[in-house]
Formats: sequence, structure tokens, C-alpha cells
Amino acid sequence: MDSHYGLQFGMDSTHKVLANIETVVDGKPEAIETALVVLLAEGHLLIEDVPGVGKTVLARALARSVSCSVRRIQFTPDLLPSDITGVSAYNQQAAEFEFKPGAVFANIVIGDEINRASPKTQSALLEAMEERQVTVDGTTYALGSPFTVIATQNPYEMEGTYALPEAQRDRFMARISMGYPDTAAELAMVRERDADNPLDRLDAVVSIEDVRSMIAAARAVYIAPAVEQYCVDLISATRADTALRLGASPRATLHLVRAAKARAAVHGRDYVLPDDVDALAPVVLPHRLIPMRGADTPEQTVRRILAETPVPAGAVEPS
Repeated sequence: MDSHYGLQFGMDSTHKVLANIETVVDGKPEAIETALVVLLAEGHLLIEDVPGVGKTVLARALARSVSCSVRRIQFTPDLLPSDITGVSAYNQQAAEFEFKPGAVFANIVIGDEINRASPKTQSALLEAMEERQVTVDGTTYALGSPFTVIATQNPYEMEGTYALPEAQRDRFMARISMGYPDTAAELAMVRERDADNPLDRLDAVVSIEDVRSMIAAARAVYIAPAVEQYCVDLISATRADTALRLGASPRATLHLVRAAKARAAVHGRDYVLPDDVDALAPVVLPHRLIPMRGADTPEQTVRRILAETPVPAGAVEPS
């Protein structure tokens, strides 16, 4: 498959997925696109918002649009790490231990209310999210490809919740908020979902092989050295900013570049524009930053850094 055909094939497939999700998620095109970008960039997505705005619906709609394995984990205080990673159980007939895979062994893992589980259980996802493998009783088991975790959490309810540690937040490529729908979208939702749930009628529109081809097309997108430097400059600015106690990590730089390439592919380009970086920085960076007491929010700081950092002026297309 040549690069032009691969990109066109990827565009057709991404349009199918986006259109499919939009039939059940009303008035949130940016959130839908970001979710797909994260999938194609082989990252993980954290959806953080108040209850009832469609966090789980978006995650389930993306999972149902792709013909691949999906597992849903309802995080609760009594959830054990072995429920996620799996456990070695003794088989009396075979007289040996057998590994029973946990819920993380799927292409798309939906983690509902991830901050309701204990820190020990949350940490069971760390190795899986970063290295795409799990280690149980000294044996390492590889996860399938693609592998994406889509987690949801409520940022306001504090009772019975455990804040995600910095190491875990850093493993999420992007964090988005759904927000409330506008009046027209909410009215359409009331009329369309009065009798049934459209999510129940949602079918897969692309195969897992299609998704792998889309990921390969996104990976092959060209990013000019000047745009790479722009990404590094943005990350470096967070580390030097006096409003922040903790800046973005090198992992954030990699995630920003990969997400920008995936967004370019979704928009039908085989090269990254600074606009791709500008569009994604507000969802890729803030959740990794820790502000100084009394300073601006991380979101405000990222917007200011974007405004202050010089944009590349040279050619960004491949020669």
C-alpha cells in the first residue's frame, strides 16, 4: 500500500468512524475527533467531567464502531489489581499453574470512574498503558495491537475517590471534558432517545485490520524539523514557567508529536501543521502540569505559552 493510497484509505475509514459516533454523541465533534486521534496515535484517553454528559457513551460508541475486542471495567473501591491484569490459577488436572487473563487483555479497555479504585489497583494499569504488557508472578504477557485505555472520572465528587497520581496521569495522551450540550443538541437528544437508546443499534463500521492500516498511515505522516522544534519549545516553556511547580515530561513531547501526526492524517494531510500542535496542546499538556499555589490554572498557562511561543515560519510539507 503506497503512502497516498494509505492516507486516502485512512481518511475514508476515519470519516466512517466519526459519522458513526456522531449518531449517538450529539454536538461534540471536537471530543469525538480527539478520541479517534488518540486511538490512531496509539495513546490513551482520560475523559473527565460531571456525571450524565456522555463520557461513557463516547467511549462505548468508539469501541462499538471498531470491530475489535472490548472490555469494560467498572472501577470500585473493592476492585483488585488481579481483576485487571489477571491471575495464575492452579490447574489440578494438568498439575500446573495457568494464567487467567484479566480485563486489560482487549484492544479497547473502557475504565469507568477510574478514580474510585484504590491507588494499588490504579497502578495495575501503569505497565499495561506504557509498555503494552503485564507481568504476573514474574512472567510477562504481551497485549494485543491496537491497545487503548479510555478512562472516565468525575472531577468534582471527592467522597470515595482517589486522585490519579502524576505518573498515571502522564500516561494518558489526552484529557478531554465533554461539557454540556447546546440547546439544539440537547433537544435532539430528548426527541431521538425517548423510546430507545441509539447506542444499542450502533454497529462496527471498520475492522481491526482497517484500524491497523489507519494507525500505520498516521505513523507515516511527515513532521518537519521546525515543527518538531516547535513541540520541544512548548514543552520546555512549561518547565521554565514560574506559574508551574511541575512542567511537562519528555513523554508529553512524544505524545504531542504522535497526536499531531494522527490529527493531520484524520484531516487528510500527509504532513503536520503547527495548527495541529496548537489544537492538541490544550488537551495533551494541562493534566500533566502542577501549578504553583495561587497561580493560573494549567489550561490558562498552556494557552498563554501557545500565544508566546513563536510559530515556525518555514516550509512544513515534505520536499
